[in-house]
Amino acid sequence: IFALTVSYFSFAYVAWMFFAWIYIYMAQVRGLNLKTSAIYSMFPFIAMTVGCLLGGVVSDWIAARFGLRMGRCLLPGIALALTAVLLLLGSSAHDSQTAALVLASAVGVLYLAQSNFWAVSADIAGEYTGIVSGMMNMGGQIGGACTASLTPWIAMHYGWNMAFVASATLVVIGSLAWIAIDPNRLLVPIVPTGATED
Repeated sequence: IFALTVSYFSFAYVAWMFFAWIYIYMAQVRGLNLKTSAIYSMFPFIAMTVGCLLGGVVSDWIAARFGLRMGRCLLPGIALALTAVLLLLGSSAHDSQTAALVLASAVGVLYLAQSNFWAVSADIAGEYTGIVSGMMNMGGQIGGACTASLTPWIAMHYGWNMAFVASATLVVIGSLAWIAIDPNRLLVPIVPTGATED
C-alpha cells in the first residue's frame, strides 16, 4: 500500500503541475499570447483523455496474456519512467510548439498509468478497496497540494527547467515503486468457503 501511495503521490504531483501551471508556463515562460497559450494548453488535457482510456485497455490486454502482475505493474512502471524523459525533453525544447507537444505527450504517457492505480487497489484490497483506494488517493491529494506551492517556488528561485527536473525526479521514484507492487499479494488472504481459520 505504501509503494502504491508513493507512486500515486508522484503521479498527482506531475498531473497537477499541468492542471495548475501549464497555461502560465506557456504564456509567461514560452512567451505565447493568451489565445495561442490557451490553444496549446488544451493539448495536455486531450492527451490525458486518450492516455487514460488507452492505459486501461492495454493493461487488461497485457494481464490477459502475460499475467496480472505484468498487466498491472509493467505499464505504469514504464509509463512513469518515460514521462520523466519527456518532461525533461519538453522543458528544454527551444521551440514553443515543440515544447507544448512534447509536454502534452509527457502527460498523455503519464495517464497511461492512471487506471492501474485504481485497478491494483481493487486487486489487493478485496472488501477493503475503499480504505486502500482512499489511502492511495490521499497520497495523490498531498502530491497535488505540494505541486501547487512547490512548482512556483522552485520556478522562482531556480527556474522553470528545475521545476520540471523536480517533477521528473519524483515520477522516476513513482516508477520504481511499481517494483514493490504485486497485485497477486492480497491485503487479507481469501479463506475458502467452509475452511476454518486457526
